[in-house]
Amino acid sequence: MSAEPRINDRIRVPEVRLVGPSGEQVGIVPLAKALELAQEYDLDLVEVAATARPPVCKLMDYGKFKYESAMKAREARKNQAHTVIKEMKLRPKIDPHDYDTKKGHVVRFLKQGDKVKITIMFRGREQSRPELGFRLLQRLASDVEDLGFIESNPKQDGRNMIMVLGPHKKKTEAMAEAREAQAARKAERQGTTDAPSEDTIAEAPAAADEASAETPSEA
Repeated sequence: MSAEPRINDRIRVPEVRLVGPSGEQVGIVPLAKALELAQEYDLDLVEVAATARPPVCKLMDYGKFKYESAMKAREARKNQAHTVIKEMKLRPKIDPHDYDTKKGHVVRFLKQGDKVKITIMFRGREQSRPELGFRLLQRLASDVEDLGFIESNPKQDGRNMIMVLGPHKKKTEAMAEAREAQAARKAERQGTTDAPSEDTIAEAPAAADEASAETPSEA
């Protein structure tokens, strides 16, 4: 079955409940009268509620309506937020430099509005010291608490210990802020390019003075 509504002569009912171009209620009228009004307004008669009794039809520019609907759907898909889970793996005895690097990635993911799965990987004798992984996860969660929260508490999963951090900021908010920041940087670059340099400003009066000196005065 087609999802397209019936329009104009494809509508096959004796009468319809008619809605005018501005949304005003015209009332129940014969189909022939509704089609006549559509021709007078140079619009289409579109069936907007086929299951109603009688069906509801509206006078509109159907081509324009389809175009605007397609643009709205496209914009909605563009702004749609997809939940993404990033993963970061750490060792229980990670050195400070590597920890700072890993934490930086977690910070970036949370700022983007993504969830982060933190995995502590145990090897050999480390498996007998799960408290090392637990303390490391608690430390990381504390270091990024302004950006995210513990969505799933640390739990043992075989040789690994896993915790999930959720962002305070929604994905849509992060996307909007990223677009605003990009637009601001673009505007700043354009402003820097368009602005005259200090040398140009300084040279302008000097050039004017030279021109004045070279012009002979009238006797």
